[in-house]
Amino acid sequence: MAYVTRLKTEYNERIIGALKEEFGYKNVMQVPKLEKIVVSRGVGAAVADKKLIDHAVDELTTITGQKSVATISKKDVASFKLRKGMPIGCKVTLRGERMFEFLDRLVTSALPRVRDFQGIKATGFDGRGNYNLGVTEQIIFPEINIDKINRINGMDITFVTSAKTDKEAKSLLTQLGLPFKKN
Repeated sequence: MAYVTRLKTEYNERIIGALKEEFGYKNVMQVPKLEKIVVSRGVGAAVADKKLIDHAVDELTTITGQKSVATISKKDVASFKLRKGMPIGCKVTLRGERMFEFLDRLVTSALPRVRDFQGIKATGFDGRGNYNLGVTEQIIFPEINIDKINRINGMDITFVTSAKTDKEAKSLLTQLGLPFKKN
């Protein structure tokens, strides 16, 4: 029997029915779903020190459980001493089981470790049903050993859903366990 994450099982058994009832969908295929999670990190200081990219790639790989890739610049910017083709960040795209596993770890163990945490802002929606979340420190993830990091960096986490509106996407992400702030 194949391994199925706790969150995916909960989505299939409970969340689909709740969203169908809330928005009055006639078909199960109309119910919005989480398609992918993209975790990215810009490393601006990598222009001067190339080792910072390797550290960032290793940290993202450790956090997400999937190999991350370095992102390269698309054009020259003389004021930043940046050339086209230089590595300036890293990213990883999670789908399927790894996506649900990462979301589960984010909600249950990483976000509660944020200092003075009251919930995440509900203003990160883009109008098409996708949500962006900024994390200021990578040390909130339990996989990161605080003694082995050379500097504290943040990262951006993008949740791409198949929802048509922000209201549907917020309802889906709330059902999946993201703790949004109460107004």
